[in-house]
Amino acid sequence: MGNDETVRFLIHLFNGRWFMVFASFLIMACAGATYLFGTYSKDIKSTLGYDQTTLNLLGFFKDLGANVGVLSGLIAEVTPTWFVLTIGSAMNFVGYFMIWLTVTGKVAKPKIWQMCLYICIGANSQNFANTGALVTCVKNFPESRGVMLGLLKGYVGLSGAIMTQLYFAIYGNDSKSLILLIAWLPAAVSLVFVYLIREKKVVRQRNELSVFYQFLYISIFLALFLMAMNIAEKQVHFSKAAYAASATICCVLLFVPLTVSVKQEIEVWNMKKLPIEEPSEVKVEKPKKEVDLDQDKTAKVEEKETKSCFLTVFSPPPRGEDYTILQALLSTDMIILFVATFCGLGSSLTAVDNLGQIGESLGYPNHTVSSFVSLVSIWNYFGRVFSGFVSEYLVAKYKLPRPLMMTLVLLLSCAGHLLIAFPVPGSVYIASILMGFSFGAQLPLLFAIISELFGLKYYSTLFNCGQLASPLGSYILNVRVTGMLYDREALKQLAAQGLTRKDVKDLTCLGSQCYKLPFVILAAVTFFGALVSLVLAMRTREFYKGDIYKKFRENPESESAIVVSDSRKS
Repeated sequence: MGNDETVRFLIHLFNGRWFMVFASFLIMACAGATYLFGTYSKDIKSTLGYDQTTLNLLGFFKDLGANVGVLSGLIAEVTPTWFVLTIGSAMNFVGYFMIWLTVTGKVAKPKIWQMCLYICIGANSQNFANTGALVTCVKNFPESRGVMLGLLKGYVGLSGAIMTQLYFAIYGNDSKSLILLIAWLPAAVSLVFVYLIREKKVVRQRNELSVFYQFLYISIFLALFLMAMNIAEKQVHFSKAAYAASATICCVLLFVPLTVSVKQEIEVWNMKKLPIEEPSEVKVEKPKKEVDLDQDKTAKVEEKETKSCFLTVFSPPPRGEDYTILQALLSTDMIILFVATFCGLGSSLTAVDNLGQIGESLGYPNHTVSSFVSLVSIWNYFGRVFSGFVSEYLVAKYKLPRPLMMTLVLLLSCAGHLLIAFPVPGSVYIASILMGFSFGAQLPLLFAIISELFGLKYYSTLFNCGQLASPLGSYILNVRVTGMLYDREALKQLAAQGLTRKDVKDLTCLGSQCYKLPFVILAAVTFFGALVSLVLAMRTREFYKGDIYKKFRENPESESAIVVSDSRKS
């Protein structure tokens, strides 16, 4: 290629859909900083002299910020994508940088409400990354949205382990500096690609799904590498050079998808240079019977839409049709799903947020506690991929209700909680794997169930409402149950030593008793959530026995199906 053509190709590359997918992978790989709270939370606790209840209150505000994404969605409705990503970068840096300044003593000790505000702002920034990158990718690949969601959410799941490797290589075993890394790295990555993430013209390619499978295999290899490093770090002592080598390999694997993206953009570039025959318009007429049915259906919809939404609240359509927001929120199915999510995700968030203190109470060193957090992050990824791909296969092949898979995942989570409540040597490693996998698997299942039962018309609002059960469950189970019971046990230990709360800076509990009762309660709550989910599975079994995607196949005139790639000419 000549110089001019090379420049034109580079412009095409940076403006292409596939390069945008690669950029989105990198943004998502830095968008899971909330999963690292268990690593640096003990620094906040010891530096600021917090008790466990106060620390868990911070954890609640982190979960609140991470799960309430209404603001980013509203901003995205009226502003371009670059503006959304820029706001997210600024919020991420300001929130976590203020926490770093506080923990390192560079600013005066803030009030508790200020710390809650800082961490809520920092955690809420990931919703701007999700809205900017994830939603845009789904719009650019509408017929591969399920695979796209699984991949991007998978990279979010891996982000904790990725950033742990980077922090060991850059800062060593200084967990306070991890907060600084969380502040600048996600913000910098989003700003680098801020003008490349935008909606493109939808062009369906024949080999689109196979390309996404290539991305999937690369991400699985990255996850296996991170897990291997996690295991190796337990067996041998890593020097700074060894951590640098590990982080370098991790970064190389993060950039391998770029080769796939460039290859696809080259194919698209070459297709554009071929002479394209103008396709003749083919008008397909429907049989009269089908036309009459369509007209009847349209008339019924128009008649229903003339009624106030308040009048139709308690007369919802059949499952799978488009519910109004009020119909969905007040339906029995949504209430059951809300309770199951409150129990399942609330317990999982509580367990993940307390990992740092669990390791400390059982006598594990800081380095090993970081490994627990990495294990949760890696298996969070496997949970997301598994629940997305495998549940889809089971629904299509065996007509199993998706809520039944939610039940099985919650039962797995129960086992993880019990391993913390009754620890044996090495049990925290197994518990981290089980809790990470089940935590990761729950969200894709929740989003899929909501879309299947209540339709896609108001999906963006409904799935955000479904997420609200998560921080609510985290507040009650984390702050009001786990934190208070931990503090009560710590005060008992102080009293046994003849000390009072005023005699120590931070309230620390040591021994297996610290988390025994809290995690027995979490296991019981999660088991109740599994039973509730089973009720929903029983209620929806007839619905899932049918063809739940039939209406999408009956409407081939969707926008995404109009344009087809010229790759069939090759």
